[in-house]
Formats: sequence, C-alpha cells, structure tokens
Amino acid sequence: MAGETALQAGMKTMTVHGKEPMPVALFYPTRAQARVMTVGPFAPFVAFNGAPELPVKGLILLSHGTGGSQLAHHNLARQLAQNGYLVAAPQHPGDNWEDRSLASSATYFAERPRQLSRLLDAVLADSQWRGQIPAGRIGALGFSAGGFSVLALAGGIADRQRALRHCAETDDDSLFCRLGGDSANAADATAVIDFDLLDPRVRAVFAMAPIGVVFAPESLARIKLPLKLVTAAKDEVLTPKYHGDWLRARLPQAEFEQVPNAGHFAFMAQPTMPLMSDAGDPGDNPPGFDRPAYLLRLERQVVEFFDKNFGELPA
Repeated sequence: MAGETALQAGMKTMTVHGKEPMPVALFYPTRAQARVMTVGPFAPFVAFNGAPELPVKGLILLSHGTGGSQLAHHNLARQLAQNGYLVAAPQHPGDNWEDRSLASSATYFAERPRQLSRLLDAVLADSQWRGQIPAGRIGALGFSAGGFSVLALAGGIADRQRALRHCAETDDDSLFCRLGGDSANAADATAVIDFDLLDPRVRAVFAMAPIGVVFAPESLARIKLPLKLVTAAKDEVLTPKYHGDWLRARLPQAEFEQVPNAGHFAFMAQPTMPLMSDAGDPGDNPPGFDRPAYLLRLERQVVEFFDKNFGELPA
C-alpha cells in the first residue's frame, strides 16, 4: 500500500517450559519503529514488542553455537524478519554462555536437536502464531553446534562412538574435542542413545560451519531436502578436513560455499565488546577479513535460500 512503513524486525521473548526452561527470542515482521537495543555484547536493531505483521511467510528455527546465546545471529534474524519471516532463536539449555553442562553429557548430540523440535512444537501451538505460518514453510538455520543440530533435523544421525574414537585417535582437532567432541565419561561410553532426530516438519536447512565428523556417513544420504553449507577457509575451531570439507565430500546434494580468509566466527554477529570463551574471542577476525561486509552478503544469501526453496506464496 502506498505510503506504508517498510517492514522492520520486531522482537519478543518467550520461554519454552520443560525439564529446563528454554528462553527464546522471536523476530518477526512489523511496521513499528525499530531502534538499537543493547543487550550484553550485542546490539540488535529491532522494535521490541512491536505489533506483528501477519501472516508471516514462514518460520525459521535459528540455532546458535556452543556457549552462545539467542542473540548471537540477530543480524540474520533481523533480515529474515524484515523479509516476512518469523524466526525463533533459542538459548539452548545447558549449552549457552551461562551454562555448558550439557556439553559434557552423553546425551549432548541428541538433546541439541531435540530442543529445536520442542521449540517448534511450542511455536506452532502458541495462540499468537498458530494459524499464521503457512503449511510446509518451516526451515532451520544453525551455526557450529547449531549447524550440527539443523543437519540432524534434516536426517543426519550422530554416532557418539565416532566422536569418541575421533578424539582418541587424532591430535589436530583439539578444540572440537575439548569443547564437547569427547564428551561422556567411560562409565557411559557404551550407552545406547537414539540419535535419529529427523523432523519432517523442517523443509529446508542452511548450516554455517557445522560440526561434521560425528555423523554416521551413511545417514547423510538420507537428507533429501534443500540444503546449503557455508564453511570458513581458516576455521580454527572445527578443523575443515574433519568437519566442513568432510561434510562437503559426503553431501554432494548440498549447495556449498567455503568463505575465503574467514575464521570460525565469521557467521556470528560482530560483538560490541571482547568476549572470552574456550574457543577464543568470537569477535576476532583473521587479518584482512571484513566481517561486516561479509555478513551483509550472508544475510542476503540466507533470505534468498529460504525464499527460493519455499517458493512463492499464492496471491
């Protein structure tokens, strides 16, 4: 309509209740005025509690990396919201900046994707959003451990024994192993856990610098939905030959891009202050890498990927 205010990104919060509460940031299209809202090390440009513009084009689950937060990719969420999508970004219980207790659990590779499916249940049942999300237009977007999680929703099956063997036999993937790849003590190392977390409601997946080597290779052939992988040429957290390159060789059906000169954290929003983590400072960039410029390109790619694979809405 002529003179209408352009779509902005609204933001609300919700909590998914269960064994542990899951805080969630919801980003969505709105006509309300957006402004910078400083929250810890991030400064999203949003209209907090602005009235949603409904119905939305689709729902995207957005999963952060280990030790992250629901605002770690607020720029991607904002662009999706401004283009008509509802984005549900959880702070993963037991694997966030305040609490990484899940990372040392035998259930880590099962619980991470299950949390996303529980979030999807909650959003689809919520009175505000129920009936506002077109059928078949649910996607998932994830980074690092979140990239693993969304690949698991697409059909990849984690094999914890592979992870344990990998970390016992290799010495050049130490950050992955220290951050959770060798999780679980000897007492539960043989525990049988169902890692098949395929969620058929998810119809397209975009994975950024995902964990790779934990997947049973044959399970990756089950992934039939639209899939894009982007990885970092200078990934210092997940050694490419065991993760990004390993997945590329076993997912020929996927679109793939390796970002030149990028470090592992290239796909996160640039923090406003230095951050300390077991994997280094997520705000650091390799010399000569322009993260703000790259993120603008990534934001466009993410929107274009889901638009292309969900198709046009009927008039």
